[in-house]
Amino acid sequence: MRLWPLALALVALAALPPFIGSYVVTLFTLIFFYAYLGQAWNILGGYAGQLSAGHAAFVGIGAYVTAVLSLRLGLTPWIGMFVGAAAAALLGAIIGYLGFRFGLRGFYFVLLTVAFAEVCRIIALNTEAVGGAVGLYITFTGNPAQFQFQNPRAYYYIALVLMTGATVAVWRLEQSRLGAYLVAIREDEQAAEALGIDTFRCKLLASVLSAFLTGIGGAFYAFYQFSLQPNTLFGIPLSVEIIMRPIVGGAGTPLGPVLGSFILSPLAELSRSYFAATGWSGGHLIVYGSLLIAVVLFLPQGAAPFVARLARSWRMTR
Repeated sequence: MRLWPLALALVALAALPPFIGSYVVTLFTLIFFYAYLGQAWNILGGYAGQLSAGHAAFVGIGAYVTAVLSLRLGLTPWIGMFVGAAAAALLGAIIGYLGFRFGLRGFYFVLLTVAFAEVCRIIALNTEAVGGAVGLYITFTGNPAQFQFQNPRAYYYIALVLMTGATVAVWRLEQSRLGAYLVAIREDEQAAEALGIDTFRCKLLASVLSAFLTGIGGAFYAFYQFSLQPNTLFGIPLSVEIIMRPIVGGAGTPLGPVLGSFILSPLAELSRSYFAATGWSGGHLIVYGSLLIAVVLFLPQGAAPFVARLARSWRMTR
């Protein structure tokens, strides 16, 4: 993978905020944020091949734990986010242990992850200490020590750092022995076991790492939106939003979730605004579905491998 075009793109993104309006800043922040969450899912779903449809649970745990520590104990979110991420990682370890110890695969593992997300949603809905069905609201103070900023461009840069850090981590994982083991497990788990790979340990590590990173994303969400709603944070729609980025971009590749987010996030925001103005509530889901069908039919491996093939062809013709 050539690094200089990526470094150039990163420099361009870092220099962009002074030249764009607040709406575009918000749009790019969402692109980076969902790319980060997609990258976290990519570790478990893309490289290990364990399809999770309940990653919203980790987002919610990270968001709620960080917010409660800040509101009730006065702990700065800069520290609380790691506590929230550790709580999410613990949940990831529990789900991974139950799923992998009992050999759940495919749809059965998907159902397990959805079930845990639903359990978390119901608990949050009925627990007054975290706001219950009303939700939890964070008062905006603009204090950077509380992860609050007057200038929305600060969230832009934080989300950019999160996306970049997660992408580098996934790229390093791909180059590591653990990454090679995960790919072997994804391709043929029985053959990997026959070669002496501890598949249970590798998949459990992937689940914990994926959940930890997702929990940090949940902390960012909490102090970016200032409103935590159980049905939103733990709901299946958020899990689907996370999954769609790496699937469209290319699961099991370092750049797949990033490319998928740059395709889907603007499309989602623009189509949602357009269909809301025309009275077609939910019309953006039709656009989503059409795009997913096109990807499955024409780009089953995602957009990133297709772009990589185009780049190689262009270099060969030169």
